[in-house]
Amino acid sequence: MRLKISHLTRYDYDEAVPYGLQQLRLTPKSTRAQEVTAWATHIEGGKKELSFEDHHRNVVELVSFEPGTSTLIVRSEGEVELTDTAGVVGPHAGFTPLWLFLRSTPLTRAGPGVREIVRSVEGEGEIDRLHDLSAKIRGRIAYETGVSHPGWTAEDAVEAGHGVCQDHAHVFLAAARAMGYPARYVSGYLMMNDRVSQEAGHAWAEAHVDGLGWAGFDVSNGISPDTRYVRVATGLDYAEAAPVSGHRFGSGGETLSVSLDVAQQ
Repeated sequence: MRLKISHLTRYDYDEAVPYGLQQLRLTPKSTRAQEVTAWATHIEGGKKELSFEDHHRNVVELVSFEPGTSTLIVRSEGEVELTDTAGVVGPHAGFTPLWLFLRSTPLTRAGPGVREIVRSVEGEGEIDRLHDLSAKIRGRIAYETGVSHPGWTAEDAVEAGHGVCQDHAHVFLAAARAMGYPARYVSGYLMMNDRVSQEAGHAWAEAHVDGLGWAGFDVSNGISPDTRYVRVATGLDYAEAAPVSGHRFGSGGETLSVSLDVAQQ
């Protein structure tokens, strides 16, 4: 399946910004099941300073603000060819050691709530146990938009009993690592069956299983990724895979607006 994606992120500032820097992780990765056939990112109100590949093999673009800008627009678009592998990404690759993905972060530290979920997991094989983990998290944490906070930890989501895909992924990471599986966060895109236009991207998790490699688990939808999913960036948690992150000088407020279209080409 070939998907066409158009993603626009716009920041409007109450006051002119004297200086700022943003890191963009918006370019999908090419893998054995995902071929990026065309991709480009355009900037208004700033300029690209450089591009590099980080330790997670994410394409990172560094953007500086034009002096005195009041609006920054980031427009990414392109086409990606997908092959269905039942959610299996494959063997670990790159220079980052596999043991790094066993490390917890402030967002994915396993507390009492996560460990309670881990104790409830059942299944004969490793894949069965990971699918059961995904189902147990989905049963414990209802998917609800507008009720969680971007800075929530895995434990915050468990205690609240609701959250979004970011929260589901963080809880899965915390639990999978507590079970002894290397795990990582994935940010990307999901083609919806009922609409083209969306308000945000998607997030899921991957766990590494000996003899199989990395396998994906979308807790929010209760499935493993298929040809509707486009992997963009990976990391130990959201902070390392965020589509846009950075800093700016100035005390004025900002307004963020996002428009996203994902459709079969």
